[in-house]
Amino acid sequence: MANEIHHAIEEPGPCSYLPDQLSSLEQKVLTDVSPEEYEAMMERGWRRFGPVYFRPACQACAQCVTLRIPTATFHPNRSQRRARTACARFRVEVGPPRVDKERLALYHAWHAWREQEREWDASPIGEREYFLQFAFPHPCVREVAWYDDAAEGGPRLVALGICDETPHAWSAVYFFSHPDYAHCSLGTANVVKQVELARQRGIPHVYLGYRVSGCASLRYKAAFRPHELLEGRPGPDEAPRWSSAPESEKDDPSAP
Repeated sequence: MANEIHHAIEEPGPCSYLPDQLSSLEQKVLTDVSPEEYEAMMERGWRRFGPVYFRPACQACAQCVTLRIPTATFHPNRSQRRARTACARFRVEVGPPRVDKERLALYHAWHAWREQEREWDASPIGEREYFLQFAFPHPCVREVAWYDDAAEGGPRLVALGICDETPHAWSAVYFFSHPDYAHCSLGTANVVKQVELARQRGIPHVYLGYRVSGCASLRYKAAFRPHELLEGRPGPDEAPRWSSAPESEKDDPSAP
């Protein structure tokens, strides 16, 4: 049974997704969370980094909408199929997350690229921070590692997806890749791959976190169709209501 160590709602502050908005998070620090308990939280819009569970608590804005993909009905569009084909040459391994120099170097290379391309704030994390965010012990955590076995000098780690797996849910928590492979669209291929992994395991939904239509870094999630959106922010004893996104919404101009 989950042990709640801390529970708080942040004071409103500048939003990192929408510059003209204020943001606030409801946060819980939990230990001993079972897969079933975590799954129930995911169904109600909660996400996880290490022992910290969170979801939006903004009062004036509701643009962070939890999105999930039904694995049985998902069909990649043209650009997603191209990404899957372009990345078919990579070896994919699923296992427990690790912390080592190779993973830290990949994270730093990816984040430095984002800092230059999208003016992100610097994130000089070390082994301790990486462990707490991505490799904290949890019965659900998984690592999807992408390797280029044909790279000069031998197999090279080129991308990494941090995920959570419960009996009926797969959560895509975080993803980063090396800028040398940007032309391969590894981020898109990673989502398609995770849907395929979940489908193989009989898991009905893949959770992509929050779709924010006004934020370029998060808008892409709506291109994975069909998908469902969570209505509101249901409480622990309130049944979550999910609705199918209208097919008339064309968030991705490359969608068929």
